[in-house]
Amino acid sequence: MTETVAATLPLRQWQGERGVYHFVNFGGEEAEALAGHALMHRLEYGRQRGFGSIKVTAVIGKTSWKTSVFPMKLDEMSKRSDAWTLLVSKKVMRAEDIAPGDEIEVSVTPL
Repeated sequence: MTETVAATLPLRQWQGERGVYHFVNFGGEEAEALAGHALMHRLEYGRQRGFGSIKVTAVIGKTSWKTSVFPMKLDEMSKRSDAWTLLVSKKVMRAEDIAPGDEIEVSVTPL
């Protein structure tokens, strides 16, 4: 399954112990599509990647890069991932002139 998942999402910022991180969260139908790809990968290869991640090609504007998306449980009681997180580097933010809080068009294609 190499279905591209696209959405317009807010760019968020999180302050961690080691620095500031910028990301978008895919939820809803987009999260279900990514979870389906992760399940197919696990069934095909008999294991999952580190942290349950999926290798993807991400695109924001004219910038494209290879990276990973990570499953995230937004509800502590949930046994499933509610969202998939894509980290966005400062290099991409500068190239596309985006800042935290901006609504950005982003797509990911599982590899």
